[in-house]
Amino acid sequence: MKAMLVLEDGRVFTGEAFGAVGTRVGEVCFNTSMTGYQEVLTDPSYYGQIVAMTYPLIGNYGVNDEDGESARAQVSGFVIEELSELPSSWRAQASLPDYLAANNIIGLQGIDTRALTRHLRERGAMKACLTTEDLSVDEARRRANEGDGVVGMDFVSTVTAEAPYDWDPEDRDSRRWAVAGTSGQVDEAAVALPPVKYRIVAFDYGLKRNILRRLRQHGFKVRVVPASTSAADVLAHDPDGIFLSPGPGDPSALDYVHRSVRDLVGKKPIFGICLGHQMLAHAFGGRTTKLKFGHHGGNQPVQDVKTGRVDITAQNHGFAVEADSLPSELEVTHINLYDGTVEGLRHRSLPVFSVQYHPEAAPGPHDALHFFQQFARMIDDGK
Repeated sequence: MKAMLVLEDGRVFTGEAFGAVGTRVGEVCFNTSMTGYQEVLTDPSYYGQIVAMTYPLIGNYGVNDEDGESARAQVSGFVIEELSELPSSWRAQASLPDYLAANNIIGLQGIDTRALTRHLRERGAMKACLTTEDLSVDEARRRANEGDGVVGMDFVSTVTAEAPYDWDPEDRDSRRWAVAGTSGQVDEAAVALPPVKYRIVAFDYGLKRNILRRLRQHGFKVRVVPASTSAADVLAHDPDGIFLSPGPGDPSALDYVHRSVRDLVGKKPIFGICLGHQMLAHAFGGRTTKLKFGHHGGNQPVQDVKTGRVDITAQNHGFAVEADSLPSELEVTHINLYDGTVEGLRHRSLPVFSVQYHPEAAPGPHDALHFFQQFARMIDDGK
């Protein structure tokens, strides 16, 4: 079955459909990761977006029940150059086409994703219509232009948890994965979790499961709360610290989140990642701006301003904090070496810090994993 992707500026890419059928509209962006397509598909931060993978062959290891970052696929559409229909992995439980069909996600293969990526880099991220239906190019372009896009959109209220819950209360899902040895047995002692040392509350703006796993692996017991939870309700748990999660949409459209974070500053140690980083900036009166084509992938170089250390980081965001909008009590700790945008913040006197990128890093390298340890040290110092 044929399918086409029509951008709001009229550029057309035609290929072959796989997965679901129909028509979807959303902002189209590209991701440069070489692996981890299932994590991309299920990352809530991609809600409302059509994602194009720059790596040319996708689907070769299938999908499974363990690798999802949330309970379902979140993207509006998925665009690739070449589909591997027959997965080759002992962990595979389904093929990528079957997974997309089960989750009602339209896939498009057989297009020049390099040309699409170059176009978005030159013109900027834009809305698009992905369709398997018999639409004219003009009609598809009209739908793309009339679509919501991302700017001004509160997608957090759609992806957040419906009610509070405790992550992994029986400590089954947070253990580090291990491969059985020659005897066929896994050394349970090698993958055992540390004892719980800190009890924190995590706001779910679009939480990834691997963030929750990493927190537990560093001694945190996590109570997850919906994005709309008030500061008073959070403090009623008397947590050792507060975590602000990543999430989708426009950070400037979340006034209710800005307000709750503002009310929590100075009450408990706070650590934010990605959208959580942007929420901290807004809580202090800062601003965010839309990036031309965003940072999506596992190869973004970030420099620590103080030490000069450079980490290769995994990122997924279309907005960035405006450095000149920040008050004097916040200092910029990290910058992106591609475009100089703000990648980290720290309060000069309060136990508050954040990073724009993803230290849990799945997919991506583990250079930035130390931030979970920094959060733990910050709580210890406060005690």
